[in-house]
Amino acid sequence: MATATRLRRLGAAAAIATASGGALLLNQPSFAVNDRGGGPALATVRRKIADPNAVVPPRSVQESALIGASSANPLDVLVIGGGATGSGVALDAVTRGLRVGLVEREDFASGTSSRSTKLIHGGVRYLEKAVFNFDYGQLKLVFHALEERKQVIENAPHLCHALPCMTPCFDWFEVVYYWSGLKLYDLVAGARLLHLSRYYSAQESVELFPTLARKGKDRSLKGTVVYYDGQMNDSRLNVGLACTAALAGAAVLNHAEVVSFLKDEGSNRVIGARIRDNLTGTVTARFPSLFLKSLTVLSAPGQEFDTYAKVVVNAAGPFCDSVRKLADKDARPMICPSSGVHIVLPDYYSPEGMGLIVPKTKDGRVVFMLPWLGRTVAGTTDSNTSITLLPEPHEDEIQFILDAICDYLNVKVRRTDVLSAWSGIRPLATDPSAKNTESISRDHVVCEEYPGLVTITGGKWTTYRSMAEDAVDAAIKSGKLSPTNECLTQKLHIIGGDGWDPVSFTVLAQHYIRMKKSHGGKVVPGVMDTAAAKHLSHAYGTMAERVAVIAQRWGRDGIENLDVIFLPIHVLGESPYPWADDCARVDGYYYYVCVILFFRALYYITIFYVFQNENLGKRLAHGYPFLEAEVAYCARNEFCESAVDFIARRCRLAFLDTDAASRALPRVIEILATEHKWDKSRKKKELEKAKQFLETFKSSKNAQFHDGKH
Repeated sequence: MATATRLRRLGAAAAIATASGGALLLNQPSFAVNDRGGGPALATVRRKIADPNAVVPPRSVQESALIGASSANPLDVLVIGGGATGSGVALDAVTRGLRVGLVEREDFASGTSSRSTKLIHGGVRYLEKAVFNFDYGQLKLVFHALEERKQVIENAPHLCHALPCMTPCFDWFEVVYYWSGLKLYDLVAGARLLHLSRYYSAQESVELFPTLARKGKDRSLKGTVVYYDGQMNDSRLNVGLACTAALAGAAVLNHAEVVSFLKDEGSNRVIGARIRDNLTGTVTARFPSLFLKSLTVLSAPGQEFDTYAKVVVNAAGPFCDSVRKLADKDARPMICPSSGVHIVLPDYYSPEGMGLIVPKTKDGRVVFMLPWLGRTVAGTTDSNTSITLLPEPHEDEIQFILDAICDYLNVKVRRTDVLSAWSGIRPLATDPSAKNTESISRDHVVCEEYPGLVTITGGKWTTYRSMAEDAVDAAIKSGKLSPTNECLTQKLHIIGGDGWDPVSFTVLAQHYIRMKKSHGGKVVPGVMDTAAAKHLSHAYGTMAERVAVIAQRWGRDGIENLDVIFLPIHVLGESPYPWADDCARVDGYYYYVCVILFFRALYYITIFYVFQNENLGKRLAHGYPFLEAEVAYCARNEFCESAVDFIARRCRLAFLDTDAASRALPRVIEILATEHKWDKSRKKKELEKAKQFLETFKSSKNAQFHDGKH
């Protein structure tokens, strides 16, 4: 009866919605379609980001830039928070020609931005509310989500893709209800549609999704309705945003915390922040030179410095209220934190290219079961929570998800199959009349309660770009800033995305090898297999070849193979060092007496400095495509400063399989120690910290490893 009632309501509203939707497609809200081309400014930024020889400035350079932002020479914008929104703000502002700095207490994407459902939602649930409630505001949210989803996928094609999602129907009313609703969604989406939705019979459905149950408790499958949404690698997208901002000229610094605000004594305006560098030990600056690979200088642990800025943007996600209280200790909370728990299951729970939606759980929520990076992600929950740096999933939340998917599958759903589980905190904008988190707005809020401090909170991953645009607009107004151009981020690829092609992995597979140590300790070449090549291509985009180069280099144990570079040139036929061709000619032959002596002197420098951390072609964990070379690459190019930074936000192993991540830790720390010049004490601390972090990903202690498709 309830379904029949919904169908009658849908029928009454659908005609109106269809007519109005068609009209709106011809005259959409101004924010849905933006024809700003960017012109020469966009072309200049694109060239800079897409330059194959471009190098992201190291962390030491970033910190120096922030220290140099004095009261006489302040930044235009200082961003607090390195999540999706904060990194998006930094990228938006710097590409408008502003001087920008960003500080993040932990790591980029260390909070909510790495703990999402991995979906780029197109607003299909807003459409249901718009139709049933005759709410034009909800319809605008649909247009907004559709446009932003399109931009996210286009700007980071290597990290985002379209994913079909299947909704099972166990009576014919549900078939009509979901089919008609999603066809209306197709109409509203227009040119922003990823693919048309369609109905599949019960037989077709189980062929597409073999673990889908045809029969359940007093019910049988009538068919499924499939629509398409976007999927992403969230933390790598976030790290890409931060690195792109740095490449464009912003000073971005992770593991740096704002401890207080600097205020103008006369106006009480916020004019900067006191910042503490939370990293201890050494700072290593790298140089692209054979003669000097790096320079290591000691830095005081926890050093503090002042950074001045005309405007400060608070984009600290769930912690934005803590930042606001630095300006006013009596500030009232702006956000209501909600907990979202996800679990990871073996790959056989879902096919490689199809997701499943449980449309109604016992308490009315929606649960997704999606293929992701060779495993299956299921979630999420939605419940009130407290704000903490490392939220942990509760056992009842894990069991809730398992129970929700159990009725829809023909495979035995076991707690011991859970490979990883995590909890994320959504910073929802508060509605004073709301009684629970499901009725609180998911839209974002931008405000300036205190002069010089712009706060942005709420929203979701899909709309991070437009949220950042709104925040920068507010900052420009607050600080009376003078950008050189308008917002360019609608058509701006992040690093690795410009020129990437889905078949780029074939170049890696055909032209690169992986140097690795055998069980006997000998360095041997191995093939760049398809799984590893595809992973590198999708994770790093056009930067993947840089990782592949590291993976195929010989290190100390293989250096004897490089003796050929020290032979006279008449033996080799051509000089490996063109600058040596001016050496003296004797009797028609080139003899490099001085050069050979010089090369012999360089021999040990080459071994201990240039190749000190190579032989990195081996996989980090059995059954996963992640390579040791990625650790070195991320340490050099992606601000990877700790073991947790890598296993959680650079390669995602902690999210996929906590046991595998734990087994990989010693090798990850060994490589990072070489890159960052850690001593034994630092390595021990890194191991302890990483193990504590993995304890918050409460996978089953009896979880079994499933080799699956790998």
